[in-house]
Amino acid sequence: MLFKTTLAATAALALSACASNMSAPAPLFSQASLPDAVKVPAGHRVAMETVGVGEITYECRDKKDAAGQTEWVFVGPDAKLLSRSGQQVGKYYGPPATWESNDGSKLTAPQVAVAPNGAGNIPLQLVKANPATGMGAMTGVTYIQRVATQGGVAPATPCTPATKGQKQVVKYQADYIFYKAL
Repeated sequence: MLFKTTLAATAALALSACASNMSAPAPLFSQASLPDAVKVPAGHRVAMETVGVGEITYECRDKKDAAGQTEWVFVGPDAKLLSRSGQQVGKYYGPPATWESNDGSKLTAPQVAVAPNGAGNIPLQLVKANPATGMGAMTGVTYIQRVATQGGVAPATPCTPATKGQKQVVKYQADYIFYKAL
C-alpha cells in the first residue's frame, strides 16, 4: 500500500511540475547556434522578439557594371511584425529599412553582416540601429537580428532586357530579434 501511495504522489508531483512549466514564459531567444557574423556583440540583451510576415519586392534592372545584362534587384520589404502570440505589434518596410512599433516609435538600421540560411531563403542578417524617433518600444534598440528566414529570394522567372522595369513580389517570413544595451 505504501508503494502505491508513493507512486501516486510521485506521479502527481511530476504532473504538477509539467503543468507549471507549461505556464512559464518562453525563454528569451538564444543566438548560440547562429554564425558569428550575425551575432550581437556582448553587452546587449533581448528586448523584444517578433515574427515578420510579408512580401519583398524585386525589380528587373540593368546589372551594375555589366552592359546589356539584367538582374532582379531588391526594392524593399513590406511586412507585419507579430508578437510570438500572433498579435500585430508593428511593421517593417523600406527603403530605407524601417521598423515601426504600433506605439509610433520607429528606427532605421544599416546592415552590418549577413550569413546564408539555405537555398530559397533570404540570408540571416544583423543590423545596427540608428536612434529611434518617438518614445516607445523602439527607444533604445541597438541591434536587430533577422533569423529563421523562410522564402524571400529573388524570383525564379527570367529577368531579361525585354522584361526590364517589371516588378515581382515574393512572400517571406523571418524572426526579428530586437536588442538593447545592458
